Amino acid sequence: MAPFGMSFPAPLFLAARYLKPKRTFLAVITLISVIGVTLGITVLILVMSVMTGFEKELQRKVIGFDAHLLVSNNGLMDEWHDVQNKITKAPGVIASAPFVQGPVIVEFNHQRLAPKIRGIDPVLEEKVGDLSKFIIAGKLDLSGDNAVLGSELARALGVQVGDVITIYSPHQIGDVVDQLDRLKSKSEGNKDKDVENLRQMILPTELTVTGIFESGRYLYDSEFLLVPLHIAQELYGLGGSVHGLAVRTVDPDKAAEIREELRKFLPEDISCTTWMDMNKQLFDAIAMERHVMFFLLMFIILVAAFGIMNTLITMTVQKTREIGVLKALGARTWQVILVFLIQGMVIGIFGVASGLALGMTLIRWRNEVSQWLASVLGVEIFPKSVYEFSSIPAEVVPSDVAMICISAFVICSLAALIPAWIASRLDPVKALRCE
Repeated sequence: MAPFGMSFPAPLFLAARYLKPKRTFLAVITLISVIGVTLGITVLILVMSVMTGFEKELQRKVIGFDAHLLVSNNGLMDEWHDVQNKITKAPGVIASAPFVQGPVIVEFNHQRLAPKIRGIDPVLEEKVGDLSKFIIAGKLDLSGDNAVLGSELARALGVQVGDVITIYSPHQIGDVVDQLDRLKSKSEGNKDKDVENLRQMILPTELTVTGIFESGRYLYDSEFLLVPLHIAQELYGLGGSVHGLAVRTVDPDKAAEIREELRKFLPEDISCTTWMDMNKQLFDAIAMERHVMFFLLMFIILVAAFGIMNTLITMTVQKTREIGVLKALGARTWQVILVFLIQGMVIGIFGVASGLALGMTLIRWRNEVSQWLASVLGVEIFPKSVYEFSSIPAEVVPSDVAMICISAFVICSLAALIPAWIASRLDPVKALRCE
């Protein structure tokens, strides 16, 4: 026990007494400091959770619609059946399916858009990716001359299930130009057959819409049109060739490892790309933004920490005489430091607790708050045309929340050290003379 009987609970008692709410300017500064910590914690938890949710949801959407691996030779794959057999036998591969993908012109009711078609074999494609779970209207029927549209593309064209759309292929344009050049060089009597060939060449393909899908990612829903594989091959004049093979693996996170195994089975001219490689720039940008936002928003807590420091320094000046009495009664340096350090820690605890509660509440009601702000401000807070999601994604990572709360608490505690050290260094004689 200290010479004047000051045990450990005494610093805690004094710190609680100094923090007791009073109608003073110092109490207002203390409240502002707590609010500053609260807002900092709230914003950090909210932003980090939303950005993590954005990344995770984007991964789910990408993996759900795209294959884990894409195998191609940067051109046309003529002998794709042999390649498919080799891929299927590789370790870690569940299934594979051929595809044809490229831009087309779609027309409906005199409206024209230029989305991408993806020609697939529905039976094989269902083994690679469960596309049927994305269907929101109609069904996934790609038999005959049928098509399935993305929800945003269907909305832009005004298409509903059962409507007939017209498709023009860019492949036909080159053939039309070549045919016109040949017509110019021929005499009038020899043009009839070529004119008929040209007429057949420019005739569009008409497809019946049997379903509308919604992946939840705006890019896919607004730019993709699913058609039977044979239709896509006809539109691009590929014959029996395809653009590549979509591959499903046992674990999408191990796609890079399985790719290395596949290279042992595939010819050198065949390339293999993982879903991570195809979206590398996007995911790297999200990760970098998340780290940058963490450090930038941490400055909010630093500003609040300066408020705590200012509060305790002011309190040190106001309590100079009391500190002198404590020192005169035999209070040790660490005991005086502890009084002010506990004050900073208590402010930090209240700020962290209230910030955690407010942050988790906002995450729970994030979409409702976003809609309310949009109605009040007249501005869409989270436009899906930009962020490619119909709602604000969020995923709370316990380790991130713990790191935010612990960091804020440590900063608040460290902010109290300087005024605590100043108080502990006061000379009792000079402090007692203070009026």
